[in-house]
Amino acid sequence: MADKTEYRFLGGSGLKVSNICLGTMTFGDWLLPGQCDEAASHAILDRYVELGGNFIDTADVYGEGRSEQIIGSWLEKQQREKFVVATKVRFGKGINGVGLSRHHIMQSIDDSLRRLRTDYVDLYQIHMWDEAVPIEETLSALNDLVRAGKVRYLGASNVKGWQLQKIVELSKSMGLNKWISLQAEYSLLCRGIEWELTDVCRREGIGIIPWSPLRGCARGLLTGKFKREADAPEGTRIEHVTKKGMIFEGVPDFKKVKKDDKTWDILDVLKKVADAHGKTPAQVAIRWLLQKDVVSSVIIGAKTLQQLEDNMGAATGWEITEETMAELDTESQMDAFYPYNMIKRRNKDRVRKNMCQ
Repeated sequence: MADKTEYRFLGGSGLKVSNICLGTMTFGDWLLPGQCDEAASHAILDRYVELGGNFIDTADVYGEGRSEQIIGSWLEKQQREKFVVATKVRFGKGINGVGLSRHHIMQSIDDSLRRLRTDYVDLYQIHMWDEAVPIEETLSALNDLVRAGKVRYLGASNVKGWQLQKIVELSKSMGLNKWISLQAEYSLLCRGIEWELTDVCRREGIGIIPWSPLRGCARGLLTGKFKREADAPEGTRIEHVTKKGMIFEGVPDFKKVKKDDKTWDILDVLKKVADAHGKTPAQVAIRWLLQKDVVSSVIIGAKTLQQLEDNMGAATGWEITEETMAELDTESQMDAFYPYNMIKRRNKDRVRKNMCQ
């Protein structure tokens, strides 16, 4: 592989991944416009590898399995051990074909392995918490997959702070494998995970893998392509969601965005920083995430080779200065609310510099 990116440990594990992860929700026909057919998807995978990428993320629900199939038809022609392949379990159809029960997990992993044309998944993630199933059942089933060699590492996605901490503590008390990663929406326009989840990850050695870093998929708000006085660009997911009145996680309604002064203030600062660095707004938005101490890799989505190459331009070779990071942090900071505002205010003089000070 070309040495055009950097590699980081995924959380506290010994597994190294490229700091840019290729998300594949755009592979195959699905709910939103601009999806890639198999040939286009394979071209994106090939170019991603040429640029040094080794971390590929999918889910059994993407394209109702089609994304995994497209990856599988590509993967079987590669040296499997060179790649870190991640997929997810939770969603589905049927009475027992959904959720995080032992029954569904055992069926889902076999279906995913068949579609991916491999005998193991490097990272298996719960796609979301399941309120209906005792978490002990889920943890036990997933641990059995590790022991069976079908899964090598475990991770979570779309959970609350207390839920992730519960997973950590139960895994310890039950003598199970440690979970190493958290996928969560995280960007300059969505920093909600900083209330609790980043603290859990930092203390427990869990690497964060942000999704929707551009707030709205490949052509998101943070690409700088959206104008307040104009409609959302035609063919974008944001335009589609806004026109259809859909609710789709990570893709905002542009009618609401237009009215949000803070969003446009953030976009103005982002453009200023991008111009100063000779980079695109998308590259700065991704680089901002990569310089957060709890981030192992950032998931990007691409519908074209141009989008892929632009996003990969954030991977290595330059940094945002501490002063500029602070400027972006301040501009995009969310207003604190109870109890976070009170706890932060009352602990200003109770922060340790290190173990002894």
